[in-house]
Amino acid sequence: MEKDIFNLKKKLSRRIGINDIHEMTYLAQESNKYKQELYQFIFDNNKKVAYQAVWVFNHFSLYDNKWLYDKQEELINETIACQHSGRRRLLLNLLYRQPLNNPPRTDFLEFCLKRMVSKNEPPAIQTLCMKLAYELCRPIPELLQEFRAIMEMTEFELFAISMHSASKNVLKAMQKGKSLQIY
Repeated sequence: MEKDIFNLKKKLSRRIGINDIHEMTYLAQESNKYKQELYQFIFDNNKKVAYQAVWVFNHFSLYDNKWLYDKQEELINETIACQHSGRRRLLLNLLYRQPLNNPPRTDFLEFCLKRMVSKNEPPAIQTLCMKLAYELCRPIPELLQEFRAIMEMTEFELFAISMHSASKNVLKAMQKGKSLQIY
């Protein structure tokens, strides 16, 4: 098995394509041990290996993604600590594809609220943080009111088009009391 771990890390350290991803997701479907090994590489010191491992998990089906649900705390910790914007986006996407804990972690909610209005973040991270902040606030009326106030005070028209569109979708969902998530 040591050889398999080495081969997986070797594969993740080079450029991978969609066929490689399909192979790894297939192997992960067949073996929880393989899935666990792949998961450990999310936290690897080699940035390329860590990025590629998260990228593979982003290709899991909704059903296979359920395996990550009990790893939410670790994924949140890694997201908050992550300095690489591409990897942070992929981690946020993994979190968006699962039910969020209620009550929410306040540090993660603060992280999302700050990043959704930060002009230093790429639009993809801003929109994911906005959607996650909404989902974190949604079950708690007091938090939802505060989130609504932030949304109404922020001039998203001055942001990228994707943010303007995301803010409209979030406000519509808020009016209907609906979730935007699919998991």
